[in-house]
Amino acid sequence: MEAHVRYAPTRPGEHGRRPLEPAWRRWIYLSLARHGAIAEGDHTIAVQPFRPRARRFVYSIELTLANVLDLSDAAVLQRVGLDDQDLADDDHTACREVGAATAWLEHDGLLVPSARSKAHTLVIYPAHQAPDATFTHGDGEELEA
Repeated sequence: MEAHVRYAPTRPGEHGRRPLEPAWRRWIYLSLARHGAIAEGDHTIAVQPFRPRARRFVYSIELTLANVLDLSDAAVLQRVGLDDQDLADDDHTACREVGAATAWLEHDGLLVPSARSKAHTLVIYPAHQAPDATFTHGDGEELEA
């Protein structure tokens, strides 16, 4: 599977994470398409009170996962209590609850529709990857400011 990420691909996300929460609450947030990763990055920058001055990169990643929960179909997404508004909302509470449940159930990935593009979003949980899982990436492509 090929995926794309908008920041250093080996850095698990910990946004909103409390210091003593378990490792399974860590994740890496990817897009299955380059334009999806860029769209997510653009949105993150757009909602900041001040535009960051850091250089931006997009990485292509090759990975294998063994136990991905696929919520990419709207009907399936709705069955777990999420809709398009939840995906697009800057309040990530509902999505985090589903993500935490996914990790607690020891899935190594979660596939959902992207709120910012036609791409799908893939959330991976490194703590639950199989011993033979792969995760490789190149140097990344610097994006123009």
